Amino acid sequence: MTDIPPTLTALTAYLLSKVGKTARGRVAARLGERDLRFWHMSMLAALADFGPHSQRELGARLGIDPSDVVKALDELTAAGWAERTRDPADRRKVRVVVTPEGRAALAGMVRDTEALQDELLAPLNPRERARLHDLLLKVFDRP
Repeated sequence: MTDIPPTLTALTAYLLSKVGKTARGRVAARLGERDLRFWHMSMLAALADFGPHSQRELGARLGIDPSDVVKALDELTAAGWAERTRDPADRRKVRVVVTPEGRAALAGMVRDTEALQDELLAPLNPRERARLHDLLLKVFDRP
């Protein structure tokens, strides 16, 4: 860190961007080992946490382009982690649900991410980690 100008390290936004880039890169690399991307984990998490969605709703919730939603869902359904079914309330709509295999896959992705998180946050004790999480969540949830 001694090569980084103090003017930059004095900026919290700079530090957040650097730590975030490192975290994202490491998680992306770990997911990539299994030919997965962030959007796979994001979609499975949304389906597991919030229940069935239409493809459009899923993309809107996660901020993913509709063409990327279709591609990712094609991959998730091919793996047996998600299913597309007709919406019983409106047969014109397709809804997406997570399968038990998808929940298991998501649990593995979360475990891998938590292990990387532990490595990244190794300099912090458990109380500091919890405080950092709380503060980041406060900034993230700001309207």
